[in-house]
Amino acid sequence: MKAIVCKAFGPPSGLEVIEIESPEPRKNEVLVRVKACGVNFPDTLIIQGLYQFKPALPFTPGSDIAGVVKQVGEGVTHVKAGDAVFGFVMNGGFAEEVIVPANTCFLKPPQMDFPIAASFMMAYGTSYHALKDRGHLKEGETLLILGASGGVGLAAVELGKLMGAKVIAAASSKSKLTLCKKYGADKVINYSEENLKDTIKELTDGKGVDVVYDPVGGNYSEAAIRGMAWEGRYLIIGFAAGDIPKIPLNLPLLKGCALVGVFWGSFAMKTPKTNQQNTIELMQWYEQGKLKPHIHKVYSLEEAPKALEEMMQRKVKGKAVIGM
Repeated sequence: MKAIVCKAFGPPSGLEVIEIESPEPRKNEVLVRVKACGVNFPDTLIIQGLYQFKPALPFTPGSDIAGVVKQVGEGVTHVKAGDAVFGFVMNGGFAEEVIVPANTCFLKPPQMDFPIAASFMMAYGTSYHALKDRGHLKEGETLLILGASGGVGLAAVELGKLMGAKVIAAASSKSKLTLCKKYGADKVINYSEENLKDTIKELTDGKGVDVVYDPVGGNYSEAAIRGMAWEGRYLIIGFAAGDIPKIPLNLPLLKGCALVGVFWGSFAMKTPKTNQQNTIELMQWYEQGKLKPHIHKVYSLEEAPKALEEMMQRKVKGKAVIGM
């Protein structure tokens, strides 16, 4: 089978498309013939050796997959050969076939096409876990989303509105913010042109925001914390800006706020039953037409390095997908 392989940590241009042996599913595993795999910002970090964990070389990147079950291992009863599924893996998704843990493999709704299914799990799973389980977002509260036009950010905009929050979307261009408004943002901030802290205060009549959803990091994090309301919750999703911010700890003290880490991948693996319940709720919203993942572009397997490059260059709005 064909697969994208990372033989040495570095930029996307160093990735290769090669033939490798098809894997065999073991106990509680599912072998899936991949039809689509979502491209996520952590993929750009993993191939450079800059993520929280470094897979052993060589490896195949890609986590968000959708496809058709080819074979199941011992103990797997909820899916069978021929079923259309979507799921999550730590790596291995940029390939024609992949092994998926049974507890992160779900039946795909008939009306959901493969690119959409491959755009769903990580973006919506991360955002719902963050807002529901970690941020305890309440109806009527104000939610600020940094990097709001990206895959997880746009999912957070949709979910924040569904959960009854007032959503402020922050992004770096007019076109990105136009997309955020289309997805339900009540107010927007162009932080390439506006002072983030001052604009937060202006849009909230000086109160500040109750919850911050931050997949960006860098220079925006401290400004967002300074714009928080009393007893707010600051959700640390990731560091797409590249820099991990150093936060003065007097700010959480003065705001009475909480800095809360969000690592959906570990949550999904460590507490699969809770993650499964979240996934069921998300799928119900999708089936009701309340969630509509935005597909930026579908790339071929050979174009995977280009997709990762465009992700790094902040050219992607919503989700980029590898199709096979």
